[in-house]
Amino acid sequence: MPHIVIHQEKAADPQALTGLCPFGAIEAVDGKLSINSACRMCRNCIKRGNGVFELAEESAPGVDKSAWRGVAVIAEVEEGAIHPVTFELIGKAKELAAKVKQPVFALLIGSGVSPLAPRLAEYGADEIRVYDQEVFRYFRIEPFTAAAEDFIRKVRPSAILVGGTPAGRSLAPRLAARFRTGLTADCTKLDMSETTDLDQIRPAYGGNIMAHINTPRHRPQFATVRYKIFPIPPKTPNPGARIVREELPPEKCVSGIEVLQAELKERVRGIEDAEVIVAAGRGVRKPEDLAMLQELADLLDGRLAGTRAVVEAGWIDGRCQIGLSGRTVKPKLIITCGVSGAIQFVAGMNGSEKIVAINTDPEAPIFNIAHIGICGDLYKIVPDLIEKIKRAREE
Repeated sequence: MPHIVIHQEKAADPQALTGLCPFGAIEAVDGKLSINSACRMCRNCIKRGNGVFELAEESAPGVDKSAWRGVAVIAEVEEGAIHPVTFELIGKAKELAAKVKQPVFALLIGSGVSPLAPRLAEYGADEIRVYDQEVFRYFRIEPFTAAAEDFIRKVRPSAILVGGTPAGRSLAPRLAARFRTGLTADCTKLDMSETTDLDQIRPAYGGNIMAHINTPRHRPQFATVRYKIFPIPPKTPNPGARIVREELPPEKCVSGIEVLQAELKERVRGIEDAEVIVAAGRGVRKPEDLAMLQELADLLDGRLAGTRAVVEAGWIDGRCQIGLSGRTVKPKLIITCGVSGAIQFVAGMNGSEKIVAINTDPEAPIFNIAHIGICGDLYKIVPDLIEKIKRAREE
């Protein structure tokens, strides 16, 4: 890892040098300079410090990449069925593994889940390891982590994909810590190099930039991906996957959590499953105007959603927010009304099949991804659109 070395003997006036860092990371105590945790490695001190500061590269031991092979997906079971994000990840794993000619593994943990294993094969898994024991009836982090660790040590996959669900977000960091490796959360894009290094791309700094993250010196590589980011691949006819039954020893199944009772929460229809969405942005002037957009959504048998600004204003329920801090959607049609198209919002909906954007600003970023862009006032366009839909249905 690169770090900054301070040549104290060259610092004639240590106090004056503290102003070199725009983040306030340089401190002078008792005439000696030091760098604190605020350092962002901007290297401004190196450029302007007249030799006092120097960048030093520290070589780190690598890893034998040949000992790690394949891409693995940790399947998630919800109410006796495999969560759809698992199929999305298997499809992506198949694409990544094909680039380096390696297999796709799937891990299935639960109680009574063995009959579900062939479904993972249908979507492209070459080998499925099944931990089907009563102890896995409910999700408890200790035994699930132990089973996943056992799987990884036996299979040794180069990269592991986990769904960005509550369970996946709990499991992935614990596994990464056990293997002393990296984890990139909420990836929006993934790619694989010839060296089997996983190129993990995710929004950073509030979504203002897209960060490319690699873990070249460690294995395995972990990444979590939200539901609806990748498409579900077509089924493979007559899959010939190898299904291996595993069993975790009782001593590794110990948990400090005891489940006394489990009740199913009433399922609320989410915007993730909507085929048509009408999204409201800052261009909507007041909350009463949402009734107009709701009418359009109802006519199209769709759902009303919004950007973070609309949700924070209290106009729309938080479960209907699209974006990095909200939900990821992939409808057949989305109509954005007064949405500028900030990267945080776009990251949550750019996989939509048809994007129609309405905005008065011809330079709005939303037009860069829209399939149909309408530059105009939504207060004129939406009522006209509603009227035309009603007229067409009466004919």
